[in-house]
Amino acid sequence: MPHGRAATYPARMRTRPTLSWTPGDEELPEPTSSVEPVAEVLRAGRVLVLSGAGISTESGIPDYRGEGGTLRRHTPMTYQDFVGGEDARRRYWARSHLGWRTIGAARPNRGHRAVAALARHGYLTGLITQNVDGLHQAAGSRDVVELHGSLARVVCLGCGATSTREELDRRLREANPGFTAGAIRINPDGDADLSDDLVRTFRPVPCTGCGDGTLKPDVVFFGENVPRARVEECYARVDAAAALLVLGSSLTVLSGLRFVRHAARAGKPVLVINQGVTRGDQHAALRVDLPLGQALTELTDRLGVDPDPALDLDPHAVPTGG
Repeated sequence: MPHGRAATYPARMRTRPTLSWTPGDEELPEPTSSVEPVAEVLRAGRVLVLSGAGISTESGIPDYRGEGGTLRRHTPMTYQDFVGGEDARRRYWARSHLGWRTIGAARPNRGHRAVAALARHGYLTGLITQNVDGLHQAAGSRDVVELHGSLARVVCLGCGATSTREELDRRLREANPGFTAGAIRINPDGDADLSDDLVRTFRPVPCTGCGDGTLKPDVVFFGENVPRARVEECYARVDAAAALLVLGSSLTVLSGLRFVRHAARAGKPVLVINQGVTRGDQHAALRVDLPLGQALTELTDRLGVDPDPALDLDPHAVPTGG
């Protein structure tokens, strides 16, 4: 991908803890239930996909802001909270340790497989995902930028060493042999609702590399910066594409919205498939209001593309891109 224009990209990189937004008076496209306009754009090729939590709901992972979204009852931990105190980190890892059992066991759904099939048949230039669950790669997608990182990786904030989540899970089980309570609910970031009494009994573990470093999932928390090189790669991918297709994202936070704005400023068509309005609708040529699994299945049918259900791999055994 070309990177020569990197210096002209907007400099702000921070993922603000924006939990909601209210549509203004701007004129928005009337939603449609037909996927044919999207199929027409795909037939021309060179379409870049930007996906969000809505594509993983059929895999049992809830979204943040849809109907029944977890933000109605759950405020994600910010980076500042995580690094600011041992109690906050204990709470995060206790809840995430249980939540990982659901995230780690999740498997790709028909939406993930449809995206992979569209890429295999040459309709897509690549994929930017805001999700941290690895399900796109598990479905067979290869050219993936994980904008917000991956829950399957762990990084030490002290020495920078990385490890797998499976290895950390094993160590946490050994350090907390009786910690087997069932989670009440799971959130998109792998966090589980858990009582304070149980949290207080949990024992986090240090980095095995430096011996005392703080371990953090290799994901971008609310309030944390997305790495500059990753953002610039995403801008370059938008520049190289003919159109941008948004799947299952409300685009509430700037992290994903900026790429929609960038595409629209460049005169590239932005197509959105999402149930409910999005913060990017004012920049979109159209929005299809359908469940992602249904809409993407209809798209592959129209294009004569057969998603391969055999590509249902372990999401945490597949190398990730981006």
